[in-house]
Amino acid sequence: MSLAFSRQKGLVPWIFATMVVAVSSTVASAGTLPQPDGRVVLTVTGSITNTNDGGAAEFDMAMLESLPTITVETTTPWTEGVTKFEGVLVRDVLAQAGANGVLVNAVALNDYRFEIPVSDFNKYPVILAYKTDNKQLRIRDKGPLWIVYPLDGYEELRNEQTHSKMVWQLRRLVIQ
Repeated sequence: MSLAFSRQKGLVPWIFATMVVAVSSTVASAGTLPQPDGRVVLTVTGSITNTNDGGAAEFDMAMLESLPTITVETTTPWTEGVTKFEGVLVRDVLAQAGANGVLVNAVALNDYRFEIPVSDFNKYPVILAYKTDNKQLRIRDKGPLWIVYPLDGYEELRNEQTHSKMVWQLRRLVIQ
């Protein structure tokens, strides 16, 4: 009995130390988003904790490209055949900004906007594409950023509602 008690007693400080480290890491990272060096291509506002410009999180292309790159090969209503999209998971960008909302209002350069549930980004590998077929997206190619759902990988995503969520020429995400 004393052996089990000793193990439990030894476990409590370890759990507490782990919790302190986790809380300290969270607190230390709040508001510590680095400044963009290049042209800002994405601004995240709203319910976020990590900012680098007042209440906003601004990202240049280098900041986005420093996140893990994801490739999605899929057809879309706007491209010919299967297209290879490269970018970062939207959920990774939201994590960088410290987003804590349930809706994302995606806003394009032409002010087209669409509300997307955050749950979409947790359920599916939705990316902010910055390349198609190994070429950097330009404004004339629906860039510099395009929200891309893996339409070919999930039957339930092949519908007009999902197509409306695939905002191209993305410039801002507002977290609600």
